[in-house]
Amino acid sequence: MSDMTTIARPYAKAAFDLAVEKGELAAWAEMLTFAAEVARNETIQEILSSGYAAEKLTEVFLSVCGEQLNENGQNLIKVMAENGRLKALPAVCEEFMLLKSEHEKTIEAAVISAVELNDSQLEAISEKLAKRLDRKVKLTCSVDETLIAGVVIRAGDLVIDNSVRGKLSRLSDTLQS
Repeated sequence: MSDMTTIARPYAKAAFDLAVEKGELAAWAEMLTFAAEVARNETIQEILSSGYAAEKLTEVFLSVCGEQLNENGQNLIKVMAENGRLKALPAVCEEFMLLKSEHEKTIEAAVISAVELNDSQLEAISEKLAKRLDRKVKLTCSVDETLIAGVVIRAGDLVIDNSVRGKLSRLSDTLQS
């Protein structure tokens, strides 16, 4: 996947720079998300792998995307088709979202808990993460009873495992060494 990231990074950076310049970050995020979903479609993937000419791929892709893409979004699709890079659209979207989050100083954090957390607990977690990471934090919550108790928080590269299962695992590792 790192190969696809290397391919996607310059396209994402160019789209991001244009979006910032024109003040259209949210619009670009929507366009790229939509285009990435189209590129993930099995039928579209078959067409992209078929070896059609760039003009035909552009025509097919833009006919599917319709009015979801503005003129600049359509130009991105044309350039990527000419370079045979339309398969990289999901990675372009992912890279763009990372740049957008960095620019807006936001981060998405996944909170996995053994039981459903109440609003005050979620607010406390959000405040502490925001202070630690110096960013606005958006929480995505889920429940996993196998944790026994506690929470696991994933925010970017940061993983905080404060679950009983995690503590038992670390204790087991310590006792075995």
